[in-house]
Amino acid sequence: MTPRRFALTPGEPAGIGPDLCLLLAGQPHPHPLIAVASLDLLVQRAAQLNLSVRLLPVTPDSWPDEPAPAGSLYVWDTPLRTPATPGRLDRANAAYVLETLTRAGQGCLDGHFAGMITAPVHKGVINEAGIAFSGHTEFLAELTGTEQVVMMLATRGLRVALVTTHLPLKDVASAITAERLSRVARILHADLRDKFGIARPRILVCGLNPHAGESGHLGREEIEVIEPALETLRQEGLDLIGPLPADTLFTPKYLEHCDAVLAMYHDQGLPVLKYKGFGAAVNVTLGLPIVRTSVDHGTALDLAATGKVDTGSLAVALETAYEMTGRHP
Repeated sequence: MTPRRFALTPGEPAGIGPDLCLLLAGQPHPHPLIAVASLDLLVQRAAQLNLSVRLLPVTPDSWPDEPAPAGSLYVWDTPLRTPATPGRLDRANAAYVLETLTRAGQGCLDGHFAGMITAPVHKGVINEAGIAFSGHTEFLAELTGTEQVVMMLATRGLRVALVTTHLPLKDVASAITAERLSRVARILHADLRDKFGIARPRILVCGLNPHAGESGHLGREEIEVIEPALETLRQEGLDLIGPLPADTLFTPKYLEHCDAVLAMYHDQGLPVLKYKGFGAAVNVTLGLPIVRTSVDHGTALDLAATGKVDTGSLAVALETAYEMTGRHP
C-alpha cells in the first residue's frame, strides 16, 4: 500500500481537539498524519495531560513519506494568535482556527494531502470575532469553489444524508425544491459509487410530513415536489425508494436493503443515527473535490485537558478517510 498523507485539524484550541490529536499519536497509523496546529499548543496540552508525545515539525518543504512512529505526531506549526486556556473561549484565536482549515483544505487541493480530518470548531466564538462562519461544510465549499455540498453522517450499518442542514424548522419546507433535492440526491449517489465503491447505491428517501403526507391530507410537498423529483431521478438511473414515512423508514425491514437514507432536514435523520452510533460515527462532506471527514461531536470545553475524552469518533473519521481515498491510488 502506498502511504498517503492526511491533514488533521484540531479545531477549537480551548476544546478537546488538541487532546484527541495527542491521544491518537499513541497509536500506529498506516499513513503519514500531519496535525495542522500550533506546536506550542500541543506541547502545553501534552504537559497538562501528562502525555509523552514526540512532536515532529514538518513543512511543505519536508513532507514525510512514512507514518510517524507510535508515540509521535507530525505537526505543521500554525501559530496561535494568543495563548489558549482549556475550557475558555477566546475570539482572538478564531483566525487561527480558520487558518488551519485553509492550510489543510488548500493542501488537499494542491495534492499534498489525500484528505483532511477535522476535530470540532466552535461556530459561536468565530462569529463573535466578526467572521461570518456557519460551519466546516460551508467554509470548505467556499474554499474549493463548490456550489453544492451534502452533509452525511455514518456509523456502522447506517448512513444518513441531508437535503437541508442548519435551517430553522419553519424554513425547511420552502427550502425543499425539486432542484435542491435533485442536486443532493445526485451528489449522494455519485459519492457512494465513486468514494465508497458501491456499484449501484440504493437510497431510501424520507417524506417531509408525518406519514409522508398521508396522500396529501398532512401536507402536499410529497405530491407536488418530492415524488416528481424522485421519478425524474429514477429515469436517470438512480435507485431511490420513497418518499417513505420517517417514523417507519428507520427500521430493519427497510435499512437492511439500503446503502443510505436521504432525510429532508437535520433533526429528522440525525437523532436516529446518533442514538445508534454516538461516539463511533463520522461526518462526511460529500460533493467536494477533496475528501473531508469529521467527528460527530462538539468541542466539549468542560473536558479539555482532563484526560476524560474518547477518541472513538475521530478514529472512525480517520478510517473513513482512508477508505474513501483508498479507491484512488
